[in-house]
Amino acid sequence: MNTKTRTLAYRARPIPPAALRELRATDDAGRPCAPFTDEEGGAPLRCCLRLSEPGERIALVSYAPLRRWAAETWAKPGAYDEQGPVFICERCDGPGGEAQSYPFARAGALRTVRRYDAEGRIVGGRLLEIPEDTTAGYEAAFAEAFADPEVALVHVRALEYGCFHFEVHRA
Repeated sequence: MNTKTRTLAYRARPIPPAALRELRATDDAGRPCAPFTDEEGGAPLRCCLRLSEPGERIALVSYAPLRRWAAETWAKPGAYDEQGPVFICERCDGPGGEAQSYPFARAGALRTVRRYDAEGRIVGGRLLEIPEDTTAGYEAAFAEAFADPEVALVHVRALEYGCFHFEVHRA
């Protein structure tokens, strides 16, 4: 099946617009946002789920995705609340249109698919080496995660740096 025409069973969620407005002022570590010109391009932007273009204005900010999700759901992640670096555009309105594939999917790349329960506690996870059919690889990993009724939320992170890539909620 052609991955360009598939309907995705799960939706990769970018950083929400309200959080972006806050991060563009002060990040989740309390530091002011400091945009710069990305001369080379290729930075994974978590606001619009695409790679940056050469010459684009972006920022590297500290983001606490579980903390922000917990604030909306009244979960209490405790020690599982972590923050880390993410790239965001200086300005954008989020992803355009309906996604046809999962972002930052490169065959052979290693990702962690970390599972959280409704309280924000880790209830498992797995290593995913993204296969040639990147969409099928992610779909299988998400189906496996959500087969556990305790799983409310999944975070996808890069194994190399631990960077948050995107989250997927139970449908």
